[in-house]
This record gives sequence, C-alpha cells and structure tokens, in this order.
Amino acid sequence: MNSIALLLAYAFLGTLLGTLLGLIPAMHIYAAAAFVIAAPATIDVPAGAPAFLCLGLLIGWAFSSNVPAIFLFAPDEGAATAVLPATRMLLQGRAEIALRMLVAGALGGLAVLLALSPIADTVLRPLLKIMQPHTTWMVIAALVFLVLGEWPRVDETHPTPLRRLAAAWAYLGAGQLTFWLSGLLGLVLMYRSPLPIDAAQQNLLPAFTGLFTLPGLLQITLFGAQPPPQIKHVEDPSFGSWLRGVLIGLGGGLFAAVLPVISGGIGSLLAGHASAQREERIFLIAQGASRTTYLTAGYLLLFLPGVAVARGGMSALLITRDAPAGWQMYWAAIGAAGICGATAAMLTLLCGALFARTAHRLPVRSVAVIALLIALTITWIFTGAAGLSVAAVGALIGMIPVLGGGRRMNALGVLLIPISLNLTGVGSNVAKFLGLLS
Repeated sequence: MNSIALLLAYAFLGTLLGTLLGLIPAMHIYAAAAFVIAAPATIDVPAGAPAFLCLGLLIGWAFSSNVPAIFLFAPDEGAATAVLPATRMLLQGRAEIALRMLVAGALGGLAVLLALSPIADTVLRPLLKIMQPHTTWMVIAALVFLVLGEWPRVDETHPTPLRRLAAAWAYLGAGQLTFWLSGLLGLVLMYRSPLPIDAAQQNLLPAFTGLFTLPGLLQITLFGAQPPPQIKHVEDPSFGSWLRGVLIGLGGGLFAAVLPVISGGIGSLLAGHASAQREERIFLIAQGASRTTYLTAGYLLLFLPGVAVARGGMSALLITRDAPAGWQMYWAAIGAAGICGATAAMLTLLCGALFARTAHRLPVRSVAVIALLIALTITWIFTGAAGLSVAAVGALIGMIPVLGGGRRMNALGVLLIPISLNLTGVGSNVAKFLGLLS
C-alpha cells in the first residue's frame, strides 16, 4: 500500500471512530484527539498519519454529533443555535427530517468548500494579510452583534404597556445576565483557572459542557415529555432552497474559520440570522453547513503550504507535533475530506433512523439522566474534580435562558468577553480589578 492510500485509510478509520464518539453526549472531539496526538512515540506510524486520523475524527464527529443534539438535547456551542427548531420538530414527530436537513447542509457546505480548494492559496494569502490589522474591531463587532441582535419577546396579552415593557426587559435581562456571567467565567478560566496543569488543553471543555450541554439535559430530566412517534415520510427541500441554505451557512462558517479567535458558534449565529426569515428547513441546512465548514476549513488551513495557521482546537493540538507539509499532503487531505464527509453523512443518517424508531419508546427522563452522567464522567476524566466544579457553575449560568428566557448563544460570552478585552489591551487590567491577578 502506497503512502497516500495508507493516509486515506487512516482518515477513513478516523471517520468511523469520530462518528461513534459523536453519538456520546458531551464528548467533544478535541478531547479524544488529545489522546491520539499524544500517543507514545514508539508506535510506528507513517508521517502525517495522526493528521489524517484527526481529519477523519473531526468530520465524523461533526456529522454524527447532530444526533444527540436533536434526540437528547445535548449540543456543543456550535450546534446550540439549531437546537430549538430541531427540538420543536422532534416534538412534532419530525426529528429525522431535521437531521436530514442538518446533514444535507453539512454535506453541501463540505462539497462547496472542497470545490473552492484550488483557489484557497490565491485568495487566503492576501485575505489574511488584509484582515490581520483589523482583527480587534472585527471581533468586537461580533460581540456587539451578539448582544444587540436579540429581540425582546413580548406577551401581547399583558393588559398595560408597562407590563409589556417589563416582560420584554425580563427576557432581555436574562440574556444579558447570561452573557456577562459567562464572560466572567471565561475570565476566571483564562487568568486563574482552577483546572490542573495537565488539563490545560481542555480548559474550556467543562465550561462548554456546563453552559451548553447540561442545561438541556437538566431541562429534560425535570420537565421532559415523551416525544411522539416520528414521521417516516421525507420532506426534501427544493434545490434552490438547499443551495441558499448551503451558501448562507458557508459564509458564516468561513467567517469563523478565517477570523482568529471567532468560534463556530458565532458562525452559526450569523448563518441563523441570515436564514431566520426563511423556512425552518433552510435554517437547519444553513446551520449544518456553517458548523461543518467552520470545523473542516479551520483544520484544512493547517495543510495549506505557505498559509499554514492553527484555527481551532484540533489544529492547535497538532501543529507542534505532526503538522503536515507540502502540496501532496494538501491535496491528499482534500480527497480524504470528501471520502470522510460522504461516509459520515451515510452513517449519521443510519444512526438517526435508528434513534427515530426508538425515541418514542425510551423513557426520556431516564435517558437524560444517563446522558447527564456520561457528560459529567467525561468532564471528570479529562479535567478532574475542578472541571466538575466549573461545569456546575456553567450549568447554573446556562439554566438562566432555560428558566428566565434569553438566547442560549449569549453564553458565548465565555469566549468573546475575555478575548475582546485582551485584544483591546485591557484584559490584564480588568483581571487585576476583579482580583484574578496579584
């Protein structure tokens, strides 16, 4: 077997493993990748094998993690935007259709991304140079958009304008409280993290678990209702609707992948706003395309000769250990990504069909408790007792939108506030003021 074929085999194996890991609630692929990259040097693997294995892990997980996000309400921060429409469709008996839309968007976004790969070098090299001096204000603009892009939800049955105003600001206030408290949590993790040193690579894992995964599982545990039997018929969108959703998602995902420190959650948020006035299927297609484009494009930047940069946690883990080099590796990675995407899409749809057939028979509260225990166990394995305490604080913050209203994406303050303060040069001053630095 020649070297390229062997690397493709590693990518395919990674896809199978990533698809399996994606079905585990709260299992983020960066945690699993840390084990792969830190494998003992005595293992005889060809150069580039860890990079291709991680490519398969990432793509397989990106597709299949939509299954627990829909059926078990256990999203990561990049999938949180799509959860509300998908959960509504679950309660309507249309969860499998929601999954099909997410997978169709993910596969379409990946296909367009790979089709653009021949011009990546020509476009990205000057684009990154142009963007570099403007990074600060672009990140701050994303933060402002997150804060100001939320409409109050007013109950028109309130008898007086004052009551309606109070109801509107109660909703907005819950969102603001979520945003600033999550930002404070992010500052603590950045400047005085309680996590042990050997868990430094997983610094945000317990925070994301607490902010985005645990609240939904707690909501189901406390208030969950049995979903109805799922409808078997197919509601495929027209080609025009699919293409519109894919292009919207592609824009959001590429924005997050290219701009430093912007996460996939922001890309999904932008795609959600661009598609929110359209039908829910276009919205879900855009969400699937945005998330997969962000994860894949950010990682493939590591393979691009002359532009190789670390975007996302997977690249940051790999760049100092087995960073790929050369055009042959780049084109092999493009081909591998196409194979991995097709494989992951097929396996995800098969898993979704299995979940759809059994979802209405399962005791949802018991399943949520099991998923909750899995999430906490994974957090404990990678970050210890300190990580559980961080996840508990994150869960208290993440429950504010569940109980008081506000958008769940406001919890992205955990990333945006510390990063924005540091980019403007006042991060350490704020940390000193809060007593986080001596």
